[in-house]
Amino acid sequence: MIQMRMNLPFIRGLFSLVQSRKKFVDDLQLSLTRLERPPMPDSRTSAVALSRAFASGKSNPVEIAEAALSKAAAAPAVFLTTTPERAIKQAEQSARRWREGRPLSLLDGVPLAWKDLFDVTGTVTTAGSAVFAARQAARADASLVSAGARAGMVCIGKTGLSEFAFSGLGLNPHFGTATNPGVDNGRRAPGGSSSGAAVAVATGIVPIAVGTDTGGSIRVPSAFNGLTGFRASVARYSREGMAALSATLDTCGPLATNVADCVAFDAVIRGIDFVLPEEAIMPGTRFIVDPGLPERYFVTAPVAANFERFVARLQEAGAIIERRPLATLSNFSDLMREQGWLGGLEAFLVHRALLDSPDAARIDQRVRTRLEANRAAPPERLGHLLARRTALIAEFAKDLAGATLVMPTTPHVAPLLEPLEADPELFARVNLQTLSMTMPGSFLDTPAIALPSGSDTDGLPTSVQLMRTQGDDDALLRIATAVDAALSQHACR
Repeated sequence: MIQMRMNLPFIRGLFSLVQSRKKFVDDLQLSLTRLERPPMPDSRTSAVALSRAFASGKSNPVEIAEAALSKAAAAPAVFLTTTPERAIKQAEQSARRWREGRPLSLLDGVPLAWKDLFDVTGTVTTAGSAVFAARQAARADASLVSAGARAGMVCIGKTGLSEFAFSGLGLNPHFGTATNPGVDNGRRAPGGSSSGAAVAVATGIVPIAVGTDTGGSIRVPSAFNGLTGFRASVARYSREGMAALSATLDTCGPLATNVADCVAFDAVIRGIDFVLPEEAIMPGTRFIVDPGLPERYFVTAPVAANFERFVARLQEAGAIIERRPLATLSNFSDLMREQGWLGGLEAFLVHRALLDSPDAARIDQRVRTRLEANRAAPPERLGHLLARRTALIAEFAKDLAGATLVMPTTPHVAPLLEPLEADPELFARVNLQTLSMTMPGSFLDTPAIALPSGSDTDGLPTSVQLMRTQGDDDALLRIATAVDAALSQHACR
């Protein structure tokens, strides 16, 4: 399989889409001179690469959709529902648009999957729960699903997750746990709660899957599977038609194989053009490394070593690295220790009626235990946590002073699955530790993007995350694009 890498000027051309759709297609075709063969349906081809192939006529959305549907049907724990009729119809319409030179967007015809928290017309939104599996099918698409359809993207189906999206490890006893055979022969936890989304991308079923993130549920599975995952600020995407876990912290975003695909998804889903940065953005870009994080979060040696190599490469590319403690992160840790997790408290309130019903016995016991841990919280705690959150968000902006925070995504690599399934106490400990480095960003509503940082001696992926202040998503995506380009060039030297 030939690996295809696109330079920044080409990607900028893709995002222009300017006045003439015919010109857009012609420009794409001119850029294919070095493409030796079309992307194979069973490869981990990127979404933007598929767009190139559709524009050139060397591939078409129908064959790609058919291949994705076939693989999805053979991965029942990865996909809880497939939508073959919808997918083929959308793919056929996309193929016609590409032939006529009028694609709806950069990602017209690209297949994608939705975590089974999003309503898709005619399917049941299970939220990974056997209790919800008997609910009525959705009568309308979630707002974000509708946006994907307006961009011409092809819905393959809905992916598995931790029950109610309330776990960072991805286990699900009701529908099975999605595992990635490319990571220790499938013996490792996939990460959660967007487990199926991550495995669907990592195994090449779809180039983009949309997950949700309340405490790290996009970034953790991205880290465990060597992917790129973008957690948007809460206000960036509509949550209409998305099953709730935390009214305050829930957000969503794409999991993909590279930054360009995340940026492309963000642009087309919002119906905007996204201007990518010049390559010179890296020199002088400021990044902050908090030297106290490895000890505070018990970061393992392989993760720490790959993190330092990542930071060193940033510096070699011209970035400015500031090593200083961030008071906000320390204050957040103190608040968590004293008052607990805001997301857990709000999750209990969302599911309290179910927990008080006979159906509570049908909930995954690991999830039920974590939810019930919040029952005894005093009534005033929620208001206190929300007030402290507002204050800490403002404090974090002052702490960063316009820089980008860089830190490991998880303190360890993907843990072995079997011991977690056998020991609820071990599961609880590992789950909390797994989420420990993503929870701060969720509480502070930072846009964050998880990036692969290498692997340990056993080949297990490690990851770093870049974070900026609430609402600064555009700057984060520009910087992540520049980081990806700079580090790729550095690796090729």
